[in-house]
Amino acid sequence: MSLIEKIDKEHLPQHVAIIMDGNGRWAKAKGKDRSAGHQEGVATVRKIVEAATAIGLKYLTIYTFSNENWDRPEEEIQALMELLVIAIRRETPDLVKNNVRLTAIGNLKRLPEKVYTTLRQCMEQTAANTGTTLILALSYSSRWEITEAARQITLDALEKKILPGDINETLMARYVTTGNIPDPDLLIRTGGEKRISNFLLWQISYSELYFTDIYWPDFREEELYGAILLYQQRERRFGKTSEQLNL
Repeated sequence: MSLIEKIDKEHLPQHVAIIMDGNGRWAKAKGKDRSAGHQEGVATVRKIVEAATAIGLKYLTIYTFSNENWDRPEEEIQALMELLVIAIRRETPDLVKNNVRLTAIGNLKRLPEKVYTTLRQCMEQTAANTGTTLILALSYSSRWEITEAARQITLDALEKKILPGDINETLMARYVTTGNIPDPDLLIRTGGEKRISNFLLWQISYSELYFTDIYWPDFREEELYGAILLYQQRERRFGKTSEQLNL
C-alpha cells in the first residue's frame, strides 16, 4: 500500500520547500560525471511535482541554483544552465496539462538571457493555472533576499511611502521574494547534510525540518509522502504550550 493512502488530505502542509542535495555524490558513487547526477535530478523533480499534484499540495519550492553556485567551475555552470533551458522547455506542456503554475524567486536578472527568456515564457504560459504552484529558487540566497528587502524598505521610507514606525514583521514579509506565498510548513533536505544553506531563512522560522540521507536523484514519491506523514504527526506550537493549543 502506498503511503499516499495514509496521508490526511484535510491537514496537508500548504507549502513544502526542498533543498535538493546529493546530485554530485550520487554521480560519483556510480562512477559517472557530475552532469549525469544533475540530469537524473531533473527527472526526480518531475516525479516529485507529479506526487505533489497527486495529493493536492498547494505550494512546492525547490532550491534549484543558489547565488553561491555561481562560484562553481564555469563548465559545470554552463551545463546546468543549458539543462535548465532543456528541462523547462520539455516540461512546460505537462505543467500546463497538469494545471501547475510555475514561478521563480531569486536574482533572476543574473541568469543568462536564454535561461531567463525560457523561464519567463513558461511562467506566462502557466500563469492562469490553479493547481500546485511550483516555485524555482534560482540564483537565490536568503542573505541576498533579506539585504534586497532592507534596501527597498529604505528607499520607500526615503520616498515617504512608508514611515519607520510602519516597519514590523508583517511589512518585512511583504518585501521578501515570497511576499504573496505562505511560509513553508515543511522543509525537506536530501543528501544527508543537516544545514539550511542560506535558504528561506526568514520564511522557515517555524517550519518543520526533515532530513534524509537519500541523494536527490533517488528521492521518490514515497519519500515525499513519508516526510508529509511525519509532519502530520508533529505538534506545531509556534511558541505556545500544548495546553494552549487544546483550548
